[in-house]
Amino acid sequence: MTSDSASSGNFGAFARRACAWPRRTEQGPVRMITGDEFPRWIVHEDERLLVVSKPGDVVCHPSKAGPWSSLVGAAREYARLPTVHLVFRLDRETSGIVVLAKDPRTASRLQTAMQDRRVGKAYEAILVGELPGPVTVNQPLGDDTASPVYVKSAVVAGGQPAVSHFTPLATGGGFTWARVVTETGRKHQIRVHAHWLGFPLVGDKIYGPDDRLYLDFITTGWTPALAARLLLERQALHCAEIDLRATGFDHVFRAPLPADLRTFLAGRGIARP
Repeated sequence: MTSDSASSGNFGAFARRACAWPRRTEQGPVRMITGDEFPRWIVHEDERLLVVSKPGDVVCHPSKAGPWSSLVGAAREYARLPTVHLVFRLDRETSGIVVLAKDPRTASRLQTAMQDRRVGKAYEAILVGELPGPVTVNQPLGDDTASPVYVKSAVVAGGQPAVSHFTPLATGGGFTWARVVTETGRKHQIRVHAHWLGFPLVGDKIYGPDDRLYLDFITTGWTPALAARLLLERQALHCAEIDLRATGFDHVFRAPLPADLRTFLAGRGIARP
């Protein structure tokens, strides 16, 4: 929050809200990427693009802990380029396909395509509850000013348009394995829409059973008490597919569900038909 915002009449409400992430010293050691693991994440590479399948514990944007503490930094070191361009980002706890451009012209082309909604994006998620059939959520999103978590969004009247299509792939044991296709790319869109539906993501510290669990996590780290409430150490969301064909690149990039999410499903006897 800026000093101008702090001087407004709403200061009292916002002062009680938590920042996006506290200092690194409060959330434990930074996840460092090793030089030998990064190449194993590469899905595609050519003279213009570097496409990786990001694990669910890696931040995308550079941090103060050095180049190997973020996906962008590690990609720059691997490619031996002064700059690589993040076309779109995933939250740290969301795994899956991330597209990076090696030059400004390609980056601009793809970022414009993203704004024009010409990039297809499909995710896989594990939801709490058994979703009975396909459903489209067309609900606008904005800041959740009632939450103590500063970064939390919510369905709000007059917010930014947001559309998500949820399709169950398999259900069982009180959970749903779903494919989610987004038409828009708002902050936390799938997580907010899943919460609004009443089928929140497994492991979601903000949009799960209680957003105060997020505050507990940034204070204490992962604990048995959090494990009992959230069931999974990260939110069960994976970017499974990015389709660039409408942008002039003849590519559809895919990444299979990672081991932690497969293990969770297998433990509940859930398998794709």
